[in-house]
Amino acid sequence: MNTSTNYIRWFNELTIDDVPLVGGKNASLGEMYQELSSQGIQIPNGFAVTAEAYRYLLDQANAWDNLHTALDGLNPNDVADLAKRARTARDIIYAAPFPTDLEQQIIAAYALLHTQYGDEMSVAVRSSATAEDLPTASFAGQQDTYLNVRGEVALLEACKRCFASLFTDRAIHYRIDQGFDHFKLALSIGIMKMVRSDLNASGVMFSLDTESGFENVVFITGAYGLGENVVQGAVDPDEFYVHKPTYNQGYRTVLKRNLGSKKIKMIYSEGCTHEPTRNIATSDEERQRFCITDQDVLTLADYAIKIEQHYSKKAGMAKPMDMEWAKDGLDGSLYIVQARPETVVSQQNAFVLEQYTLKNAPKPLVTGHAVGSKIATGVARIVNNLNELKDFQPGDVLVADLTTPDWEPVMKIASAIVTNRGGRTCHAAIISRELGVPAVIGCENATTLIQNNSIVTVSCAEGDKGNVYVGKLDFDISKTDLSSLKRPKTKIMLNLGNPELAFKTRFLPNDGVGLARMEFIITEYIKAHPMALIHPERVKNASERQQLDALTKQFPSPQAYFIQKLSEGVATIAAAFYPKPVVVRMSDFKTNEYATLLGGSWFEFDEANPMIGFRGASRYTHLAYAEGFALECAAMKRVRDEMGFTNVILMIPFCRRVQEAEKVLNYMAELNLQRGENGLEIYVMCEIPNNVIQIDAFSHYFDGFSIGSNDLTQLTLGVDRDSAIIAEDFDERDAGVKEMIRLASEGAKRNGKHCGLCGQAPSDYPEMAEFLVEIGIDSMSLNPDTVLKTTQLVLDTEKRLGR
Repeated sequence: MNTSTNYIRWFNELTIDDVPLVGGKNASLGEMYQELSSQGIQIPNGFAVTAEAYRYLLDQANAWDNLHTALDGLNPNDVADLAKRARTARDIIYAAPFPTDLEQQIIAAYALLHTQYGDEMSVAVRSSATAEDLPTASFAGQQDTYLNVRGEVALLEACKRCFASLFTDRAIHYRIDQGFDHFKLALSIGIMKMVRSDLNASGVMFSLDTESGFENVVFITGAYGLGENVVQGAVDPDEFYVHKPTYNQGYRTVLKRNLGSKKIKMIYSEGCTHEPTRNIATSDEERQRFCITDQDVLTLADYAIKIEQHYSKKAGMAKPMDMEWAKDGLDGSLYIVQARPETVVSQQNAFVLEQYTLKNAPKPLVTGHAVGSKIATGVARIVNNLNELKDFQPGDVLVADLTTPDWEPVMKIASAIVTNRGGRTCHAAIISRELGVPAVIGCENATTLIQNNSIVTVSCAEGDKGNVYVGKLDFDISKTDLSSLKRPKTKIMLNLGNPELAFKTRFLPNDGVGLARMEFIITEYIKAHPMALIHPERVKNASERQQLDALTKQFPSPQAYFIQKLSEGVATIAAAFYPKPVVVRMSDFKTNEYATLLGGSWFEFDEANPMIGFRGASRYTHLAYAEGFALECAAMKRVRDEMGFTNVILMIPFCRRVQEAEKVLNYMAELNLQRGENGLEIYVMCEIPNNVIQIDAFSHYFDGFSIGSNDLTQLTLGVDRDSAIIAEDFDERDAGVKEMIRLASEGAKRNGKHCGLCGQAPSDYPEMAEFLVEIGIDSMSLNPDTVLKTTQLVLDTEKRLGR
């Protein structure tokens, strides 16, 4: 008997350098317990059974030759043979008796942990392979974990099963794919205080955005109960983002959030040893609220930022992290139960931009969360259980309720993945990212609406929402090496309305956002007319009143709903481009457009020509809308003053007269948006001939001008741009329109004001982009899909002009 060797290492004895001894998971827990507990990060205490113990167990049982017999010559692609050999290997390990000294050491350490946490303590028994959590391979979910383990007998049983799980089908297949030798690897076990998240909530978080690789946010997902449901994708979790740069400056707000359905939660099956956990349905009340508070989100963000900073400093380079958290329902504390390097988006080449564009998109068959930004087509293969995986062909689209690590051999050969359940940090999402395969997850009804063996197109190139379309649709793929692309002297900015596109769009070469439109956020996220939220009693339709109540039920007031939704939408765009300028145009709906919002018909009236009617600045101080504009201003004040996005510039649209400008700015000052205060700049749209004619007068009131070529063309040529019958007369390239633009640019320069153009013209017509460079415009704001092409054109024009 070997009595001189200690096979136990407590977390306070371990560092990240101990991966060969205790595996990645335990080494990281030890590192954090030692180095980060003093910074307020809570890590459950525990100890590791070392990898030496695993080898000692097999040495004493003379098991190595039998393991070689079971595994040598294995063909990992023969699923039946793999399953048979893996089962044999596990049986060999499970049959090996614990050496007495090893058993005694585990029991003694368990007793010591009891003295710290008391008799009510249960433990989590977690595998930690000596090759896991490496910078290039995550090994996530390859081995087994046992939760809520109580008593010495149950603990030793869980340890034996953990050791045997080194040879699950999925773990063997993954090691072969990654080029690891089964016999050079070993398994350590982590035994730690069980965090009672079964009584509260748990989830996964990353110190970057998992879809775009945007490194300035912490992305947190969570659901009720044990974390397994979030990891495996059995639930659609809540999602939260926190912006790191403004957080580090002292601002404490959630950037944006999405409410997940959270239909089930995993709890313990008390007294049941065969099935230690079970899922139960959540209540309607639980589903309709977030599983953690904003304060919890900010605490987790604080943990994530500190963990990333610690590992980055240790590595001497940026080290994005993937972490698991749990909130204890007994003590109310938030714990980190795992942290490892993020191994997918942080490894991608940031200098090569790959863009997928769908040519024509009909109505999608199903929608869910987009994972990645690619598009793929293939035969939809609905898989209900493991037995059906053998029929799966390379290039098929995998359609399933959810995926588990056992499915990975098939996921490798799929052209795309679609699931009913799951969030952006679930198993299907993590593996599809790792494989570079587009996935649409959390669709709820994919397996019922998608027809088996039909051809489908899976698109993740349209923002956060992923779509599945019937049939094979055409799409383009373009690749651009950004490392060699120079920046022109003319500022190239973006037109953007959809916050869901912001993180992915920020990687385009740009100088900020020249036009962020509120209308998309109000239509898609708020859905209701602001005046209907302020005065629901004036909405006479019972159904509409019910819908308004449903939208705002979880908020202190309907006004608070509007302010939070609008501020988070705008802040998401501001965060993506921070600290570059983001010019946010206050609402510019026409009366007919406002009327389509929920409750809107009770506050709007019919106009013969809404294009030149009650819109823009004229609404803001009018009794019919002044209260609604006050909500817009409250949201923008929150974005700048509470959330910290002082890069936001506000812009007033359709301001007809100088007197109107003065009136609007005075009202904004009353609403605590005083031009110049806290660096606030206010621009005006230059889109009415009077704006050009009186540009010297308007310059006294505004910090800059943004030429709206669409409306300026309409009003210069007298063409209603909504009218189909005279559409061919609408042309921004008309000599009169170009002269108006030139005069506006000259007038702004004369007054020392910024002048850009944010209309459609330079995106549609290369000659207009050239013209703008020739007249010396300060900036042009383009649609994202034309940025690269137009930037090159601007560079060529500047070179021709000798700039």
